Amino acid sequence: MTLEYVDGYRDPDIARRLADRICGTSRKKIRLMEVCGTHTVSIFRSGIRSLLPETISLLSGPGCPVCVTAQGEIDAFVALAREKEVIVATFGDLIRVPGSGSSLQRERAAGADVRIVYSAGDALKLARENPQKKVVFLGVGFETTAPTIAATIASARQMKVKNFSVMPANKIVPPALMALMADRDTKIDGFILPGHVAVIIGMDAFLPFFKTYDIPCVAAGFEPIDLLQAILSLVKQIETKRPRLENAYPRVVTTAGNPKARKIMETVFEIKDAKWRGLGTIKDSGLHIRDAYADFDALRLFKPDLPVVKEIAGCACGEILTGAKIPPQCPLYKKICTPMNPTGPCMVSSEGTCAAYYRYHSE
Repeated sequence: MTLEYVDGYRDPDIARRLADRICGTSRKKIRLMEVCGTHTVSIFRSGIRSLLPETISLLSGPGCPVCVTAQGEIDAFVALAREKEVIVATFGDLIRVPGSGSSLQRERAAGADVRIVYSAGDALKLARENPQKKVVFLGVGFETTAPTIAATIASARQMKVKNFSVMPANKIVPPALMALMADRDTKIDGFILPGHVAVIIGMDAFLPFFKTYDIPCVAAGFEPIDLLQAILSLVKQIETKRPRLENAYPRVVTTAGNPKARKIMETVFEIKDAKWRGLGTIKDSGLHIRDAYADFDALRLFKPDLPVVKEIAGCACGEILTGAKIPPQCPLYKKICTPMNPTGPCMVSSEGTCAAYYRYHSE
């Protein structure tokens, strides 16, 4: 993709015209949720909120994979870091998320071998370079990262790498949307669906959700024009009372998604229930490693406890992830909880709502 092509989706004149159309169309007070954390950051960074009329409220949803990782899972990651002769390989955002009594960052400072990697493939390389150690990759993410993690597990088996495993914590998005709408307290009028997830699973994967709740849904890209077009479409659907499931990211999203990515994901993983921070246990929303690949399943190899842990006292991260609150309504926000001293994951992750508010939102 050329720079000139990308620049077309950042054109300020086009953005202003779209914003004017939104302002001219919006009459009702509505609440729109951008499910994806990357959308949240892009909306703040491009100043989209300042272009919208007062009738439109934008809410951040459970689309930050680090943020929705359950407290018990974080504690299990910390326990793995304490194992002898183990290298824990993780994405960078996860290292600072506080558990009940520690974090991966604190364990590393205390001598644990915790390393930041950029992919599961990097972790597999670590395992091959350190045959005397057991390398555990923390498999956190949504459908976007799951295929690459699955492919890495398949490669490890093919290469007969015996000291590599994955702690499965991947989650899938459509069931979380179902759980959100099933909550009677949820007040959402339309969804901006995550474009990168839709690239993998396709628009058809969101059909059951749309048919169940008949709520406006638009899959969007990540540039300002993408997002403004999605918001305009949602406003039109709501104003005319004609909800649709719409693909506003057709340059990369298709109806069926990526068949090869889905096949490797389905080959290595099976769908089971999963616990989400803020949403509790959601049926059929997690990806677990199949029996055929059990030798690469850190859950089976290390059997770490996955305790049921209470959320951190005072932290509103769970309510923020469901759109029930915004960060300034959390009693810890900017007081005790800051990017330098985060209390919860919403302030840690680069895609976290609290971190985005802290960096971009002027109160």
